[in-house]
Amino acid sequence: MNSLLYIIAVILIIGWALGVFVYSAAGLIHVLLVIAIIAIILGLLRRPTTI
Repeated sequence: MNSLLYIIAVILIIGWALGVFVYSAAGLIHVLLVIAIIAIILGLLRRPTTI
């Protein structure tokens, strides 16, 4: 499940970068960025802690 979240986050970040530099669709791009950040945070919170 964690790897799936990271894959989704990477895809969304790539989409955000493409949108910023290629398409300039500001509203959609910011939504993609927020979703990617949320996916990364959820992945970090759900990761089991090993010491």
